[in-house]
This record gives sequence, C-alpha cells and structure tokens, in this order.
Amino acid sequence: MPQYDAVVVGAGPAGCAAAFDLARAGARVALIEKHALPRHKTCGGGMPMAVEQVLALDTYRDLAPEAFVEADTRFMRHTWQFGQAVLAPLNPDPNEPRQISLWMVRRSVFDNALAQRAAAAGAELRDGLAVRSIDRDADGAVRVTADGRAGGWSGTAGTVIGADGANGVVARSSGLRRNRALAIAIEAEVPHAWGDGHVDLRPDVCHLEYGAVERGYAWVFPKGDHINVGAGVFRPKQAGEQGDNTVRADLRRAIMDYLDMLGVPRREDELTFHAHPLPIWNGLDKLQSADARVLLAGDAAGLINPFFGDGILHALKSGQIAACAVLEGSQRQYTQAIGREFRTNFDSALKLAKFFYQWPRFCYQHGVRRPGATRTAARLLCGDAVFTDVAGRVLRRLRQALVSGADEPSPVTE
Repeated sequence: MPQYDAVVVGAGPAGCAAAFDLARAGARVALIEKHALPRHKTCGGGMPMAVEQVLALDTYRDLAPEAFVEADTRFMRHTWQFGQAVLAPLNPDPNEPRQISLWMVRRSVFDNALAQRAAAAGAELRDGLAVRSIDRDADGAVRVTADGRAGGWSGTAGTVIGADGANGVVARSSGLRRNRALAIAIEAEVPHAWGDGHVDLRPDVCHLEYGAVERGYAWVFPKGDHINVGAGVFRPKQAGEQGDNTVRADLRRAIMDYLDMLGVPRREDELTFHAHPLPIWNGLDKLQSADARVLLAGDAAGLINPFFGDGILHALKSGQIAACAVLEGSQRQYTQAIGREFRTNFDSALKLAKFFYQWPRFCYQHGVRRPGATRTAARLLCGDAVFTDVAGRVLRRLRQALVSGADEPSPVTE
C-alpha cells in the first residue's frame, strides 16, 4: 500500500492549492478526484484578480492567466427587479494605482489547469476515483480507500485534507461539519454571440440582479462563447431549504426572466440547469478531527463568503493553510489558523448579509446605487478592503437613512 505525507481528496481550488504547495516542498502527496478531468463543476466562475497573487503566477511562471481566464470584467451592472439599472466601473479613477478586475473562468478549465500544475510539481494525480472510506491503521495513520472504472486504490497518509465540497465524504466520515448552513444556487450556461442582445451585454460587464430572488441575487457572468446565468438564495429561511422545489422553481424563473430582459431568448426546456449547495459561513466550525489527522478546506470547510457567496479565492487560501500545517507539523492548530485568516472578516460580512438580505430594496436604493459602492464591492472581493472596516460604516449609513424616513422598507421575511 503506497504511503504519503498527505492524501488530498478533491481536485478543486482548495485541493489543488494544497497538493501543489505540498509537492513543491518535497512532500509525498496524492491528489484524488472523483471525476475524470477535466470535469464540469457547477459554479458561476467569477473570481477576483487577486487569485494571481495567491497562486504566485508571476513567481513560478508555470501557469498563465490566459490559460483559464475567459473574460476580464471591469464593470458591474446592477438592477432591481430588472429595472433601475446602474452600470458602474470597478475603477472610476483611471489614475488609481491599482486597477481592479474580476476574472471569469470555466471551472472545468480552471480546476484542470490547477490539477495539472500540482501534478507537474510532483503530486500523484489520480482522477476518476471515488473515495469510499477513511479509516485509521493501528499506528494511527489514515487509510484512504477509493474505487473507479480502472479498479480500486488504497493509500495511507499522515494527514488527509478533505477538499471534496459541501457534501464531501471526508467530513462525513470524520464526524465534522454536521450542522452546516447550506444555501442553494442554480445556474445554466447559455451559448452567446457577443453583439447580440442588450447593449450592456458585453465581455467586460458582469450583471447582478437583487430583486428577483428573495434573500439572494441573480447574476450573468460573461465567458468566452457563452454566458453563465444563475440565481442563489444566500440567507435560507430554514436548514433544508436547498431541497425545496418551490425555491428551485423560483430560481429557475429568475434565470429565465434575466435572459428575457437581456434579449437572450431561450425556452426553459432548451437549458440544462445545475443546482449546487453553498456552505455559507455561519461562524468558525471545528475543521480538524480529534487526532488532527483530517483537515477540511474550501467548501468542505464552509468558507463561502456569506455576503457575496464567493468561494474560489478563499478555497485557494485554505488549501495553502492546510499544506502549511502539514509541512510544519501544526495540524492541531489548523482550525485556529483558518480562524485567523477568515473569522473576523467573515463574521462582519455575515452581520452585513443579515441586514442586506432582510431589506434588499432599501439596501439597493441606499447602498448599491451609491457612487463608489461598486468600487468598494470590488475591493472587498479582491481583499484590498475587509468587511471588518466596511460593514460597520455601511450599517450606520443605512440605519441613519432608516431613521430619516427615507424610502421606508418592507421586510422580505422574518
């Protein structure tokens, strides 16, 4: 049975980042992926350009953004119930030293590029293998058993990093993350020829719609030859709402309405809809097993920003933190390390999200539409600003508007 310093389960951003750092440092690492690569991954595919620094693409020069970035967006178009449109630049001041953009990727391409990068660094990449069990050997090492079309596989490791998503087997088998806060998103990829449809339907514009979905938003992200249209509920009423057929129907309706508004006519039966759970941050959870032999990263660790619903950048960072813990032998301090990176910022984002998704119309009028709001959102997404500094100021401004009687809101739900 092969022996490794670490077995990483899941070849998404978190798993690939962990495997790359481990292999580059000389560790013996296996990267296990359930599906054959490249594989479809349900995700809007929007991420901040800060990914370039996190992956140190300019340092290692083994992966160029051009290999996976399909659109480089520099504008956001906001709407409320498909009206009251605001088209705002991410960089209103062209003289600003740091010009921000949001990258749009197809996850099948992006994840495969990261997996191949990890393999080139020395990780043993095994795709098409579904992990079936995670057990302890007599000496305390973790034994991972998997199978696939090519047969079975087993390996032992000092540490297993679970980066296999919201419903991953690693967390389940280790008794971790039993009480997760799961939201839901649905999306479709729609072929599109640039120049057709709405005048603002351009490769440099991402679209966000706030009034069509209760306690969430809808989006349109440009890609190379198509657009990704989706909608998500980010503050569920109850724990099981992600399986509610009514919610799913509402999200599909929002997607169809968005396409109609943008002049991209499609019949619903022409589209393939993909639904996926979103493990929204709801406070720092325990992310390591009792013996610290199992660590969770990325979506498996619940590292989805509760305000924006984004997770790619945070997944990459958590994979790197997990790799660092293995290399330094500090697995028992892993949860605290994740907390230092995310807790304060995400807790502030959660506080703002609870207000925003409770009073979305009011927040759109007095927040989203304000000059500078789009730039602030972009800086938050890129990590140039943190919710810890922004949330309190925004909430005070919104509450002052409430006190002044401006546009008295009605709550979406209690």
